[in-house]
Amino acid sequence: MTTNRITFHDLPPNALAAVEDRTGPVLKTETVSQGFNSEIAARVFTDSGSCFVKGLRADHKRVWTQRREAEVNPFLHGIAPALLWQIEGSGWVLLGFENLKGHHADYSPDSPDLPKVADLLRRLGEVACPEIDLRRAEQRLEAYAAKASDLEYFAGSSLLHTDLNNHNVIVDSTAYLVDWAWATRGASWLDAGYWVVWLMAAGRHEPESAEQWASQIPSWRVAPAEGITAFAQATANVWEEIAGHDPDDWTAQMLNAARRWATFRQRV
Repeated sequence: MTTNRITFHDLPPNALAAVEDRTGPVLKTETVSQGFNSEIAARVFTDSGSCFVKGLRADHKRVWTQRREAEVNPFLHGIAPALLWQIEGSGWVLLGFENLKGHHADYSPDSPDLPKVADLLRRLGEVACPEIDLRRAEQRLEAYAAKASDLEYFAGSSLLHTDLNNHNVIVDSTAYLVDWAWATRGASWLDAGYWVVWLMAAGRHEPESAEQWASQIPSWRVAPAEGITAFAQATANVWEEIAGHDPDDWTAQMLNAARRWATFRQRV
């Protein structure tokens, strides 16, 4: 699941030169440790400003995720940082994004960030899903649904992020979603469902509290209860597979949250 991280200056000279053609001479860099989808993730500072650079080798098995982010970005004004440039060459695919100020979202129950994240998901729900090649939610969850008929609940025509990890939400005066590697087309309420699990895991919410926050998103309020229950069980099955027999602390925390939510939904 993880990808080995290198520093900006570990890039080959031609790739570094290509970046500086876009940014001007680089004065300072800061490697970012969070995230799993990129081999390089760094803040780059120049005389004219800063940007956030991420990328994968051109032969990496998930390089398609970089291209997916570039494709979807023009449709995410005010939702995600703007893509400033894209480079494919010297064996790398590199993306340069607006460098957001702010902090990673705090998901704890009394956090002032929560209303901003709820507003972010409301705004995302108003974005028309672009006509680009996206994976479908029912495809991604096909192997994890309790029964085949559950997949009908997950199908839809909305643009979804699907990874509401609090490190993917940057909060300042408003909130933004970063890392669109797993952008998906599906039912409009699913991102609120993904948020429930992260609220429970990263924010230590009880299921009732997490679902109360999800209910701030209009699409959640009209989602079928049976569909939510089916999604909770499928999500628990996803984390069972990710965790395997010897999960690390972070994965065990996610698995515990997903299991607790699925158990709660069985009683609703």
